[in-house]
Amino acid sequence: MVREMIFGTVGGLGLFLFGMGLMSDGLKKVAGQKLKNILASLTRNRLIAVLVGTGVTCLIQSSSATTVMTVGFVNAGLLTLKQAICVVLGANIGTTFTAWLVSVFGLFTITDYILPIVGVGFFFTLGGRTQKQKSFGEILLGFGILFLGIHFMKEGFAGVEDSQGVQKTLVWLGHNPLLAVLAGTALTMLLQSSSASIAMVQMLALQGAFGSDWDLVLRVTIPYILGDNIGTTITAQIAALRASRNSKRTAMAHTMFNVFGVAYILPLVCWGWFATIVEWVSPFHLSQNTIMVHIAIAHSTFNIANTLVFLPMIGVLEWAVMKILPVTQAELAQAPAALERHLLDTPVIALEQAEHESVRMAETAKKAVLAAIEGLLEDSKVKLAAVRKMEDITDTFQYEITSYLSELSSRQLSQEVSVELPVLLHTVNDLERIGDHAVNIAEIAERKIDGKQFFSEAAIGEAGQLATEIHQMFDHVIAALRDNNLDEAKSALGNESNLNVMQVEFRRSHVARMTGGACTAEVGLIFIDLVDNIEKIGDHLTNIAQAVIGGLQWDGIDLKLRIKQQLADGQ
Repeated sequence: MVREMIFGTVGGLGLFLFGMGLMSDGLKKVAGQKLKNILASLTRNRLIAVLVGTGVTCLIQSSSATTVMTVGFVNAGLLTLKQAICVVLGANIGTTFTAWLVSVFGLFTITDYILPIVGVGFFFTLGGRTQKQKSFGEILLGFGILFLGIHFMKEGFAGVEDSQGVQKTLVWLGHNPLLAVLAGTALTMLLQSSSASIAMVQMLALQGAFGSDWDLVLRVTIPYILGDNIGTTITAQIAALRASRNSKRTAMAHTMFNVFGVAYILPLVCWGWFATIVEWVSPFHLSQNTIMVHIAIAHSTFNIANTLVFLPMIGVLEWAVMKILPVTQAELAQAPAALERHLLDTPVIALEQAEHESVRMAETAKKAVLAAIEGLLEDSKVKLAAVRKMEDITDTFQYEITSYLSELSSRQLSQEVSVELPVLLHTVNDLERIGDHAVNIAEIAERKIDGKQFFSEAAIGEAGQLATEIHQMFDHVIAALRDNNLDEAKSALGNESNLNVMQVEFRRSHVARMTGGACTAEVGLIFIDLVDNIEKIGDHLTNIAQAVIGGLQWDGIDLKLRIKQQLADGQ
């Protein structure tokens, strides 16, 4: 019996988690962009944010995925931390949907329909003509495998009602709510899925592992459910370990919300009041056939009640999170600091502030590009990881500066400010594109490292020349932006000419090395991608240099043609 229980539990749990992941992936492919658009269009209304978090999590069956997606919008400046916390509260409600699925389908013999569902899902996945049909097949296939896993777990637990030792242990833990909470937390941390651990508790209860006194069964299973809610926050905490500071704050808010919720609900559980509330709310009489429904109700009741308690105190929760994880000096250095809203009524000064922040953005883009090239040459994944963080910073700069300039454009502007503002917007966009190319180089470097590829000495030397040239060009452009220095801007155009020559020469020489067998085709493609990305970075820097030479004005004339004519005339 022990062997069957272990095999059934491990195998069933594996199928459950695999099926849930497959169903989640299919749902995200079918509605992923729509989900992002919904989150991105959130207003400041807390209730709407909670409802969106609930709906999205019900759809994709992963509160962790919702949290990660929300953090992405916080980093992009599309959501504030307060809005993100509201979405996370809703995600806690949405994650209870799986327990309801398990409960509802536990009321009738779903096993009769599992195999046809799996078959139909596999047919669509394999034979679907469109990506939407294949994604629909993934949803069906995942759904069927999920409940196939539940079936095997149910079969595995079939003998526990005869094991007095198991019953006594589980009931003893349940009568010690704090220990049961810790057990539920540990189980969910181990499985990395509250849905899976709650499904296991439901299956155990259905099969009589907690005994047949159903009033007692409900009371002793509730602490496990509370522990599951704490354990599910570990996923977000792990995901935030190497993420941004705002990611850590969102994960911390998630943990605090659930821990404090369990803390004030636990006395009601100990006194038996919470179980009474669940029975009162449930439309079904408590029995073996409905115990899973009652557990699902307990799960939903806790999360809904906790959300209602914390919703008016979002500001307090945000304040507490900021006290635990305060703003660091590094964050202050990363975020635009000079874009003061009160200066918008003085457009000339406001534009100067935006120009100052564009210089800081250029310095960050420079660091990202150089770190990417160094990471490629040194096979350093640490430097490559830093590239993505710096690219996130450039995205933040772009959003903040663009928003600031957009707001400035609605003011009464002088002719000078009116013509400089759109050129500065294009400069900011060029800098953001440079950050994207830095990430491209980082991805090229990861291909090189993962494929255990190596550059020849000649390729390393040529890559070093490219790095030196682009480094000098960055220095010239940054100096030109900072000091409005035309000589520096013209020097940058000289670097761009050198890069164009290098691109042609280095591509030719590398093809010769591949032909001569000095390097493989894979290395050749990596090197050529590096050369092309650096040349494109040079093009974007050229745009900025030309804008400086033109006085950040277009005057209805093609700026590049005018500057080239100036250089040809020796001006």
